[in-house]
Amino acid sequence: MTIYRPSDEKQLSEIVARAAAERQPLEVVSGGSKRGLGRPVKAEHVLDVSQIAGVVNYEPAELVLTARPATPLAAIKAELAAKRQMLAFEPPDWRALMGSNAEPTLGGALACNLAGPRRVRAGAARDVFLGFSAVNGAGEIWKAGGKVVKNVTGYDMMKLLAGSFGTLSVLTEVTLRVAPRPETETTILLHGLADEVALRTMAKALNTPFEVSSVAHLPPAAARRSQVAEIAGGLGAVTGARLEGPAPSVAWRAEAVERLVGRGARLDAAASARFWEEAGEVHRLLPPDGRVLWRLCPAPSFAAAIVDAVRRRLASTEALFDWGGGLVWCSLDGGEAGPDAGAAIVRAAMKPAGGHATLVVAPEATRERSAVFEPAEGPLGELTARIKAGFDPFGVLNPGRMREGS
Repeated sequence: MTIYRPSDEKQLSEIVARAAAERQPLEVVSGGSKRGLGRPVKAEHVLDVSQIAGVVNYEPAELVLTARPATPLAAIKAELAAKRQMLAFEPPDWRALMGSNAEPTLGGALACNLAGPRRVRAGAARDVFLGFSAVNGAGEIWKAGGKVVKNVTGYDMMKLLAGSFGTLSVLTEVTLRVAPRPETETTILLHGLADEVALRTMAKALNTPFEVSSVAHLPPAAARRSQVAEIAGGLGAVTGARLEGPAPSVAWRAEAVERLVGRGARLDAAASARFWEEAGEVHRLLPPDGRVLWRLCPAPSFAAAIVDAVRRRLASTEALFDWGGGLVWCSLDGGEAGPDAGAAIVRAAMKPAGGHATLVVAPEATRERSAVFEPAEGPLGELTARIKAGFDPFGVLNPGRMREGS
């Protein structure tokens, strides 16, 4: 196995062009913290882009940041924090979840289109992705977008590359919209709600005019695992609603929301931040060992019914609900789930609700023989194949990571 480490875009282009000419597939790696996310890549050589790093330009007054993709997220967050700004999509740290010690990078967050609990208000990574430079599977350098929000014409290539897991092109420079950091935050906690009631309550909170930025529901077992005392020591299940902004505004809006959804305990800013960090990182709130983990994105009103349907077939099922029910983390005992990690049962439960299911944590052998991402069938499958062939005609970029043979 050869490991290629280009130091700039030109070198990267030459390496990919040579790999395409020789039909030598490459596993594209930046920090590597999410290397276990998706199917195992079928490639004998590694394209390590970790040297293509660093902030290129940061304009705090314009809320725009340009950086190279291997820049560590920690460095990006520190630079923004110095100007009281942030990445609004709140990229979660999944190192513990994925069993990795590698450093999360900006490019990895964009390539996987990750987002934390604030997604219901701020959007996902793709929604702040303004422009980029990249190298496609033929070794050609190309660009899209720009440095202003209204610069996009024609096809929105940022939405296409975000979530493509490095299978279409290798990013070499990215431009993002950043956001002001809120002065403070609080989280309203409601104890003891059943899942169905919690989903209705979260929908009510989100549909108020009071800018609730995150809502999540922890069933009793998940709540007990929290390291936030007010949650772990509460009365069973916990439903949280976060409000952020200037202190007087947060206090007034919290009162207004409580009048609609009920009075609850309130977390101070530090405890609130810890809670939403836990919700984003996930691993602390679910059983630790011998499990497989699914990430479900259904219509929120179906979320509780989906979990109940899976639990009727698999008694080990545990879940937690983020994004008001638009994200469900479903943990299963690996032995009970069987050789397909419960895929047939999970996807059958999802079918009436629409949405998609992704197998996030499972042994490599299981991920190799299973459809980790939602299968693309019929016209969608044909379109997906044409897009892959257009950007990576020789199949050299992360082959097999998203689907077998592509």
